[in-house]
Amino acid sequence: MESLVESGNRVLLVWSGQIDPEEMKQLAEKLQGAVGPSGKVVVENAERLAMAGHAHSSFDAALSGVVGEPTLHGAVLLGQLLELLRPGGRLHARDSRREQAARQLTLAGFTASASCAELGGYVTARKPDFEVGSSAPLKLPVAAPSAAAAAVWTLSGQDALDDDLDLVDEDELLDEEDRQRPDPASLRVCGTTGKRKACKDCSCGLAEELSAGKQPATKSVTSSCGSCYLGDAFRCASCPYLGMPAFKPGEKIQLSQRQLNADA
Repeated sequence: MESLVESGNRVLLVWSGQIDPEEMKQLAEKLQGAVGPSGKVVVENAERLAMAGHAHSSFDAALSGVVGEPTLHGAVLLGQLLELLRPGGRLHARDSRREQAARQLTLAGFTASASCAELGGYVTARKPDFEVGSSAPLKLPVAAPSAAAAAVWTLSGQDALDDDLDLVDEDELLDEEDRQRPDPASLRVCGTTGKRKACKDCSCGLAEELSAGKQPATKSVTSSCGSCYLGDAFRCASCPYLGMPAFKPGEKIQLSQRQLNADA
């Protein structure tokens, strides 16, 4: 056991459960002899470790559960041991869950855990070479864009004059048909189907206009109650002016074909 520590080390000896006081005393004396007069061995109970008041990074090595029954090293105890060890310090533990001990140590933040079968099944783990809670900026290389890549998204005045640069002529995007104004008659559609062809029970007059070849005319509407101009509050449910703002009496209002057809 003395081989686990070096001269000048500060060693934390942790115990729990029922132990033999004489066995603990003998082990502490052996460890003190190994670390010499410049080192120190401190004995603490695992359940009272947080109340001991030791500063962070106070110990070079820690031995836990090496006397009496193996200790159950939970996340809380392992976290406390990690804080008390200096960066690079080692923990030698004997855990009652021998198969899971290495995984628990890794989850707690220890590294390089290994089984020491020759020491009676102890597990040795090492604290990383940095303090708990420390941070460091990441230096990620940022490559500057090459001249060729930057030129892809750049169009200078000289490029516009370059004969080898193939640019799209915006005047060629429209042909002659696109420039012609559509015939208003061709825009007249059936109010029911929304198509140029009249429906079977056409009542809007489109069927007659198409059959006679007449120019589609805009129908006028006359109010039956005489109050439509006052607004929606004075209009009936089938009023073609629903949704339109109020207007002056006698003012000419143009309604679309959809508004001329009452909802079914």
